[in-house]
Amino acid sequence: MTATTLDAALDLIAEIPDFPEPGVLFRDLTPLFGDAEAFAAVIEALGAAVGYDVDRLVAVEARGFVLAAALGYARRLGVALVRKPGKLPNVAGRVDYALEYGQATLELPVGSVHEGQRVAIVDDVLATGGTVAATAELVRSAGAVVTGVAVVLELADLGARERLPGLPVHALRTV
Repeated sequence: MTATTLDAALDLIAEIPDFPEPGVLFRDLTPLFGDAEAFAAVIEALGAAVGYDVDRLVAVEARGFVLAAALGYARRLGVALVRKPGKLPNVAGRVDYALEYGQATLELPVGSVHEGQRVAIVDDVLATGGTVAATAELVRSAGAVVTGVAVVLELADLGARERLPGLPVHALRTV
């Protein structure tokens, strides 16, 4: 993969103003997911960002599921799916947190990560860092070690890295 290929893939990310509410600029990865070569370039780059010293990937609902599933398949790694409330029959942990535009809750399924496992968090966009911080809290509460975070896009102006001290963050593109 060349930098040009990855840049072209990331250029497919669409910007949707005033969604999900006025003043928010939504980054839509749908065009990237729909282009096989672009998607492959992004998965390859996320794999390089995650590295090889991980036992499992942790994906954040919902676009993180797509990215982590593809990366997990490519690397032969299992994927733990962090869900929105009400989707799981057995919940190991639950965290409420603040979003850029409201409040949210995430839940970790029972048995999805294990004590001592080294896991990397995979998601599409890093904005305020609330979702990743909540996910890291869930994973750590299960006894696993978070090795880092890999995202496609980081919104630097929202200061997520300050909310994630000591956690390596790898973004394929920062805007």
